[in-house]
Amino acid sequence: MSTAPDHGSGALSDGEVDSDEEPTSFWQVTEFRAAALAGVLLLAGWIATLADAPVWVSLPLAVAALLIAAWTFVPSTLKDLLKGKIGVGTLMTIAAVGAVVLGQVEEAATLAFLYAISEGLEEYSLARTRRGLRALLDLVPAEARVLRAGTEVSVAPTDLILGDRMVVRPGERLATDGRILIGRTSVDMSALTGESLPIEVGPGSQVYAGSINGTGPLEVEVTSTADDNSLAKIVHIVEAEQSRKGPSQRLADSIAKRLVPGILIAAALIAAYGFIVGDPLLWIERALVVLVAASPCALAIAVPVTVVAAVGAASKFGVLIKGGGALEALGKIRTIALDKTGTLTQNKPAVIEVVTKPGTTTERVLAIAAGLEERSEHPLARAILTASPNRIAVLEVNSVPGAGLEGTVHGKQVRLGRPGWIDAGSLSDDVTRMQQAGATAVLVEEDGELLGAIAVRDELRPEAATVIARLTAAGYRTAMLTGDNTLTAQALGSAAGITEVHAELRPENKADIIRALQIRQPTAMVGDGVNDAPALATANVGIAMGAMGSDVAIETADIALMGEDLQHLPQVLEHARQTRRIMLQNVGMSLLLIAVLIPLALFGVLGLAAVVLVHELAEIVVIGNGVRAGRIRRTIISDPATTNSSRTLTATL
Repeated sequence: MSTAPDHGSGALSDGEVDSDEEPTSFWQVTEFRAAALAGVLLLAGWIATLADAPVWVSLPLAVAALLIAAWTFVPSTLKDLLKGKIGVGTLMTIAAVGAVVLGQVEEAATLAFLYAISEGLEEYSLARTRRGLRALLDLVPAEARVLRAGTEVSVAPTDLILGDRMVVRPGERLATDGRILIGRTSVDMSALTGESLPIEVGPGSQVYAGSINGTGPLEVEVTSTADDNSLAKIVHIVEAEQSRKGPSQRLADSIAKRLVPGILIAAALIAAYGFIVGDPLLWIERALVVLVAASPCALAIAVPVTVVAAVGAASKFGVLIKGGGALEALGKIRTIALDKTGTLTQNKPAVIEVVTKPGTTTERVLAIAAGLEERSEHPLARAILTASPNRIAVLEVNSVPGAGLEGTVHGKQVRLGRPGWIDAGSLSDDVTRMQQAGATAVLVEEDGELLGAIAVRDELRPEAATVIARLTAAGYRTAMLTGDNTLTAQALGSAAGITEVHAELRPENKADIIRALQIRQPTAMVGDGVNDAPALATANVGIAMGAMGSDVAIETADIALMGEDLQHLPQVLEHARQTRRIMLQNVGMSLLLIAVLIPLALFGVLGLAAVVLVHELAEIVVIGNGVRAGRIRRTIISDPATTNSSRTLTATL
């Protein structure tokens, strides 16, 4: 229940308390303390009435209970009225005042008591989900050791500055983001990315705040301050984005906004009818009961609690969701388009085969190729340079966009590039075989003579085939989008279990494919958040893969999978579906409740206290149902080769 329009959004504003002041128990919630005191006074008044005590004993107890409970919502309601805002609190205030005017002080006190409890339930449920998110910041250690002037000193994480040299011992958590200078170890980033296995790191590797160092001591150069590291960024973005409203939340708000004035008008007409038929007191009383019966109490909290619980829970297994809008849109998705490189594959291309012409050695083909690729930033360059320890010095190297590289060796022109730009000649069958095996083939030529072909393949992620099988079994349609050649793309798509493959695409072409897919079904695009930006922006939902530490990915995508584990994709899709079902259930229950209570109140079947009690019981049900969105079904795949080895566990986050 909410008297302020934005109450329950889940986002912390400047005026709200920080995580240290969040209530951790029912008793710390002001509304609960006030309701408890009011309840004691009401109970004392009821006992006094049963004992036939004079009215001057029971009445003051009821008045005191009314004033204490009403204090939790009447002041904020009056402030909103001065701003021209009408909400659920307005209806409750009018109903309480009307009951007092009719001499039903005990009923008015009961209404205020129950409403204070519901306000407390809302505050506590939202605080609990906010605490769960803000608890991520507790992953940062209380102190960090740094080397300053050659001496190791302990400082607070907030005192770290860029360039500081952190000393991280085995088993310790990192205080902020950094780059390893000295040491090799395995790092557990499960709390941030949801990755189940530690990641091997060494000099030059980027490590993140909250990660746990494994067995080796490290010296790490600080690259982010405590306020700007990856962990803080996740928390700040989720808190800000939780206030974005999805269609269901906008629907609930829209209904409540229109319903309140309509209820006031209906109540006025019912009271006026009493003057016409000659029994104004009876119909004024019924008008007040209808006023309360039609209050969209549960509707006001139905979606916000669900969104906050779901978004906060997803962040616990390494998925950053940009608020209710993205979450609900994801729940409607039926087609998943995936980029190949870095999404379905490991983005670690390697040379798997070299075929040469007679009279040419493998070493020479690789040496020339490595000489051409030495200054290239192309992903294939790393594979070729890794495969060739010996390099021939190539001069006047030029890049031919979309084709390859060319240069000179001892006055002879050398070229490396795709088949078609260089004639495969007698190696055509070998090139076709390489491509059918899922490899990218590049040819090497010297002075117009073909020397050989190099097969470079970026292997599929071990879990890719199982994940695609899970998506297919869940009813999703999958498609692969890539700039690679058709034969290679089809081979990798087949290995992953994807039958719809779109190859040889430029970034703008990927966006066109997404538009075509959207005509049939709501579509999500999964990519790396940078070169897939047009497609991510075009899709109904853009999902960035492996976004940990990437500002571009986190800021541009609707949803970011912080780790490199593709298993999180079906997990978050199921989470979104379940959350959307809960949203619709809550909205449906709230509207059904109003539809049932109005006629019962109008014809006098239920009195004021009974209607209030039913409303508050319903709100408890709605809040409890919404909190279910914080339960995550996590599927851990122990053997990527089979889907039968999966085990599912449900954890309340």
